[in-house]
Amino acid sequence: MGHWWHQNIVEPGKLPLFLALASFVVTFAVTRVIVRMIRAGKGPFGNVKAGDLHIHHVVPGVVLTVIGGFGAVAGSRYGFWPCASAVVFGVGTGLVLDEFALILHLDDVYWTEDGRKSVEVVVLTAALVGLMLSGFSPLGVNDLSDQEAQNRASAIVTIVLNFFFALLTLSKGKARTAIFGVIVPLVALVGAVRLAKPASPWAKRFYRNRPRTRARARLRAYRHDRRWAGPARRVQEWIGGKPDPAAARSLPEQR
Repeated sequence: MGHWWHQNIVEPGKLPLFLALASFVVTFAVTRVIVRMIRAGKGPFGNVKAGDLHIHHVVPGVVLTVIGGFGAVAGSRYGFWPCASAVVFGVGTGLVLDEFALILHLDDVYWTEDGRKSVEVVVLTAALVGLMLSGFSPLGVNDLSDQEAQNRASAIVTIVLNFFFALLTLSKGKARTAIFGVIVPLVALVGAVRLAKPASPWAKRFYRNRPRTRARARLRAYRHDRRWAGPARRVQEWIGGKPDPAAARSLPEQR
């Protein structure tokens, strides 16, 4: 454990990333606790307002993200400044992505079904950064031998192929697999060779005149949703809170 910590965390360049990830996760968790308390009418917290205008926490999040990002670029790789910038950046990113669904829909969908996208994006971001922190390198660069690392042509081919497989996976409606495929080699390849989701651009284009393939895709999607939709929904509700019923959406000032 000590060796892993020294190699992957204390190693120069990794500590700011670890601090950014930790502050990102803590900020998201604390923010969700506070907004759930506000929603339930408990505790000393309340909405931040400027007159009748409700100030969403994405606003200070953007400010902190900009400060932390420019601070990290302007600073060196060592010392206090990059670590402080990483913490500021992580806090800002946590506040921004907690309201990712609001930015996507340009509407206050925080406590609706659409608001679940914020939780999905936060979990996905934390997982990807965690993989990078654990030693994974995009496109498998760490897995190359010394001789292969010197062969720029081979590296370029690997990058292009992996990116192509990621785009192919994305066109099949598997966004999460495509994103992980950019970080972890062969994941995108698996997603690229498997059946596309029925509503994906790939299925609409290539399964249109293939009824058997289209039926297989629908059956696989149905089985996948039946197996995983319930557990995924419960995890999302445990992390982010239960959405309001569609017929009883809360007003912005209730959050």
